Amino acid sequence: MTDATKFDPFKPPQPSIPGVPAGAPAQLEPPPAAPTPEYPQAAGQRKSIPGAVWAALGLMIVLGLGGGWMFLTSSSQPQSQPVTAAASVTAASPDPDNGTAAQDLPIAPGIVATTREIEKPWASKRFLFRSDLSAQPVPALVVHLPNGQYWGLSMVEPFGTCKLEYITDLSVLRAEYDFRASHPMIGDPCTHTVYDLLRYDGGASDGGLVRGAIVHGIGVRPPIAIEIEVSGNRLRAVRME
Repeated sequence: MTDATKFDPFKPPQPSIPGVPAGAPAQLEPPPAAPTPEYPQAAGQRKSIPGAVWAALGLMIVLGLGGGWMFLTSSSQPQSQPVTAAASVTAASPDPDNGTAAQDLPIAPGIVATTREIEKPWASKRFLFRSDLSAQPVPALVVHLPNGQYWGLSMVEPFGTCKLEYITDLSVLRAEYDFRASHPMIGDPCTHTVYDLLRYDGGASDGGLVRGAIVHGIGVRPPIAIEIEVSGNRLRAVRME
């Protein structure tokens, strides 16, 4: 007969713990739950995209298309060429005194007018004179003086670059030059000098090539003269002083 209390090496006796009834099963704490593994996203599966992201992408696409359309329309418009336009305006600019385009003025030495064109006293005509001292034609003027003589002169101030003006409106002489006159004068708008074509420098009444005495202002000398020859009814500018 087998002894029930015989020691079994595979079933050792339970230890006696104070306060714990004998034979009560020991309460074991459950092992911690294993973390749920994160598996990589399977191929072919897509995450859902929030609606705000779709709205932002749509706005970017609209702005990009709008900017591209504006670039294409602006680049297709013909561009202006200010340099060419400015050059053409300069070449055809009208003469401020008689409205004649500079390209239409006669060029001397040569015929510059007819006696019929400036038949009345103080009538005048503009022309250009090719000077040996200047690379560009010089603006010039021929005037029919009251004594029947035709006088030519350069319309550039002596020893300067300011353009002279032939003033037939005597009120302009009073307002802009502070000078009273009874007949047309030559004026220098830069120095406000007034030249009288009826007087010679030094007070002489005739002779020489220094007609246009200074009657007002601080000019250096009378305007540079251009010799005018009369051949029939033609006026020819021959040479410059």
